[in-house]
Amino acid sequence: MANELDIGSLSKYGRLTVIADAGKRGHNHRYVLCRCDCGKEKEVRLEHLKSRKIVSCGCHKQEVATKHGLCRKDNKHPLYKIWEGIIARCENPNSVGYRDYGGRGIRVCEEWYDAEKFISWAILNGWQKGLTINRIDNDGNYEPGNCEFTTMKVQARNKRSNHLITFDGKTKCLTDWAAELGISYLTLSKRINTMGWPIKKALTTPVDNKQNTAYVEWQGQERLVVDLAREFSIDSEILRYRVKSGWPIGRALTEPVKKRA
Repeated sequence: MANELDIGSLSKYGRLTVIADAGKRGHNHRYVLCRCDCGKEKEVRLEHLKSRKIVSCGCHKQEVATKHGLCRKDNKHPLYKIWEGIIARCENPNSVGYRDYGGRGIRVCEEWYDAEKFISWAILNGWQKGLTINRIDNDGNYEPGNCEFTTMKVQARNKRSNHLITFDGKTKCLTDWAAELGISYLTLSKRINTMGWPIKKALTTPVDNKQNTAYVEWQGQERLVVDLAREFSIDSEILRYRVKSGWPIGRALTEPVKKRA
């Protein structure tokens, strides 16, 4: 049939090997029948297979969760969350960071599509709680030879979008200005890059620290807005505005922030 999938043009994805076309279903999504390395067969939506959202019949996720204590959804290991973020921003066009990663050609090495292998590498190569993964070559891929673990401060300084700002006779990157003034990097970035504030106003306007004690309910727990904002990589002022405007907390945390043209 003309609309049948060319199975011969597909290959192995993670632990899954495509063995047959399973046709189209609701909303015209294409499905394929796959055989997992463990022997089980599973029908998978093709776009989920190609984006690596699904890499096994389910056995791989369970193995990783059991070995690293990741079974509880509300208590995932920090490295597992880091791994999920890497895969999402490189492979999922709907991810907030896809434009700056997968959208410009940044990829994940084949080995690291296996979360267990990534976690093992990370533990042996300097990971500690509170550190974040950083690519040494900002145009290079996520792979062992191009990655290290650093503090958020160091990573912010190395960002491709970072630029030097001159004020009061001194020239520094935004990260260093934030450290000197005691204002968060995200707040300064929002003031200058999103809200278009003049440099002097952005650097000299005090922050209302009382707002840092604001709480919201998330997954049955009372959480500080600033902590959730940091966890989801969103500016705390933007998150606070969204919540006050009546946004559902899930949408407030995950909807991409529109940047000024």
